[in-house]
Amino acid sequence: MASIPSRDPAQRRLPLLIAILFLSYLCVAIPLPAVPVYVTGQLGLDNAWAGLGTGMTFLTAILSRGPAGGLSDRRGAKAAVARGLVLYGVGGLVSLSAGLLQDRPVAAFLTLLAGRVLLGLGESFAGVGVVAWGIGIAGPQRTGKVLSLVGAAIYGALAVGGPIGLALLDRAGFASAMAVSAALPCLGLLAIWPLAGIAPHPQAARPSFVGVMGRIWLHGLIVCLQGIGFAAIGAFFALYFLSRMWDYAGLGLTAFGGGFVLMRVVFGHLPDRIGGLLVATGSLAVEAAGQFLVWSAHDPILALAGAFMTGLGCSMIFPSMGREVVHLVPPHLRGTALGGFTAFQDLAYGLTGPLVGFLADRAGYSSVFLVGGAAAGLGVVLSLYLRRARVAEMA
Repeated sequence: MASIPSRDPAQRRLPLLIAILFLSYLCVAIPLPAVPVYVTGQLGLDNAWAGLGTGMTFLTAILSRGPAGGLSDRRGAKAAVARGLVLYGVGGLVSLSAGLLQDRPVAAFLTLLAGRVLLGLGESFAGVGVVAWGIGIAGPQRTGKVLSLVGAAIYGALAVGGPIGLALLDRAGFASAMAVSAALPCLGLLAIWPLAGIAPHPQAARPSFVGVMGRIWLHGLIVCLQGIGFAAIGAFFALYFLSRMWDYAGLGLTAFGGGFVLMRVVFGHLPDRIGGLLVATGSLAVEAAGQFLVWSAHDPILALAGAFMTGLGCSMIFPSMGREVVHLVPPHLRGTALGGFTAFQDLAYGLTGPLVGFLADRAGYSSVFLVGGAAAGLGVVLSLYLRRARVAEMA
């Protein structure tokens, strides 16, 4: 009787890796809504500073995505993930100390910025490493699926971590919330320790980082425009609700994350099946509609519905564009290319906070979501341009 072949052991590593990412990313998710509330409510600073505190993590990640991708290519993805988790933990501890300086607002804010910088470095190395590791396990033909799973873990963590962060802030204080976020990466580090990594490419010839970026920058720009909507919700949705004295201020990220994860679970296969550009075009249109709904909402239920639609729209854009990027570069440059590609998303997350915070001080919180809708609409135009260019190349 013929034996039934066992499942490839390498394939069993992917779900475990995704679970580790979910657990560890809670250390990013928990502070995300808590930081602006802490900065404005307890330190007494204005919205622009709150936006800077939120966005500093992503601004830092922009500058470190290239080195993170290079480390992943040269020494292996596992080394990049391990370094990222260590930086996560240290960043959480520094942020914790900021919560102990509440009576000294300037010192507290500067300490918080230092913690957010370390958290950004951790996000860069861990994020790029997990993506490269997952593609190495599943193969480049399943890039869309891997990126969908990675995004589901990240935004699932945001959906869960946002309410946890606000609840901890309300009941136990900012320092306690940061203590929880600092402990989680330590669990992730223990979990990856026995996992086998993937082979690095230490000797392969490499073009400059700028040369790699020249191949993928339009795809990255689309992801940047997509990220503005999420950044607006992450940084200002709770403050928007509080300014209108609406209930459910902590559920913005939950609504966004619910739509995001639902789309990934049900339609995560679409980029690999029908192509990334087609999926991205439709997704950007849905995101724009969701942002405009939040902007125009006259009650909290409509605003939450808009956040849910924004999650539906944002969900498939990163894996769709990421699939296109992976197929534009050879295997030994995947980590570098994905690092540069992800930096465009970090750019959106990092700049949106302080820039639209400045706008919110002058035009109200609803204006933030108008900007998010306009950015997604521009993304639709760019994705249509890339689709037309692809058709022209094939003709």
